[in-house]
Amino acid sequence: MDGALTTTRAVRRRLDLNRPVDHQIILDCIDVAEQAPTGGNQGSRRWIVVGDDEKKQKLADLYMESAGAWMVETRDRLAGTGHHNERVMNSAAHLAENLARVPVIVIPTIIGRHDGSGRPGLFDSVIQAAWSFCVALRARGLGTAWTTAILNNEDDIAELLDIPDTVTQIAMLPVAWTVGTEFSPAPRYPARDITYVDGFGRIYDRGPSFPPTMADGPGTVVEHDVRAPLEKVWEAISDISMPADYSTEFLGARRVDDGQLAVGSSFIGTNTHEARGQWEVECFVSHYVDRRTFGWVTSDRDNPGARWRFDLEPIAGGVRVRFTMNLGPGPSGITQVISSRPELEPRIIERRLAEHRSNMIRVLDGLAERLADDDQPQAGPETGFTQA
Repeated sequence: MDGALTTTRAVRRRLDLNRPVDHQIILDCIDVAEQAPTGGNQGSRRWIVVGDDEKKQKLADLYMESAGAWMVETRDRLAGTGHHNERVMNSAAHLAENLARVPVIVIPTIIGRHDGSGRPGLFDSVIQAAWSFCVALRARGLGTAWTTAILNNEDDIAELLDIPDTVTQIAMLPVAWTVGTEFSPAPRYPARDITYVDGFGRIYDRGPSFPPTMADGPGTVVEHDVRAPLEKVWEAISDISMPADYSTEFLGARRVDDGQLAVGSSFIGTNTHEARGQWEVECFVSHYVDRRTFGWVTSDRDNPGARWRFDLEPIAGGVRVRFTMNLGPGPSGITQVISSRPELEPRIIERRLAEHRSNMIRVLDGLAERLADDDQPQAGPETGFTQA
């Protein structure tokens, strides 16, 4: 089961457009999907399976109108540029151009209309079932791609398929056997990096204990979507003194060695705190991947007092900046305070992380404001992919 869950993803270019899909397989996957939980235990999901060539062609025309034409145009514009969305847009445009050839198109629906409140409403009774359907397909050697842009033409779909006004369309799922059955897990952040304990942004290297201790490697994460080109964001976050422009504690940094900044480079950071005054600490670059990651540790390369890191992820319309810090495992100012009042260790940790988090938020807020670029391209329909 883990294998199916970790390898179920959008399949477009590897859909077998020539091999028929037996209707019973679709029914079997729907039977699996219908075991998903549903609000009030009411069986309100309804599934529309489209195999008629004429109706598939009309759905393909609607899809091309709602998003496909943009996908094709963007694919052609990005071709050969090395843009981070080039491969994805190739795949998306391929599906748009070949949707009518897919053996089966499945449209999950649910009885009822969303109330427009922004709350999950109807969707919390159907999304999990639709996804279970996708996983069930994968387990049997078939694939699909979750598409929703066509729902901009919901009225036309309803007319084509006789869907009542009292029923909500959820997605369009093109279904086919896959060309080959080997799919790999996608690159994702490890669970420990994106799972927060007892509060948003609270992370731990280990455990944690309850209450947490320094041995758990406590830390915090702040993220901000910056509307600016990747090169501009990288130039800013790889400047060792940039956080001093916004932080109330970090005053600046100076290089100790010469040459290009790289893993192993060192610099001196100057800091201030009302309880400690001003001090300097030697820092060592621990992570450096061009336009992707910049990190450093303090005090000791092998047993640092703290670890800091910026990670960049291109997203629609800009760059997601992830700013992470962890305390320890080596000695630092906070360990000195804890040693004098060990019974207050959890409280001391929480207060110190709150101070760091406040400054990290200031840094990313200031960075986003400074780099804001009104000319950044917008995401296209449904895909969320940048038109760059």
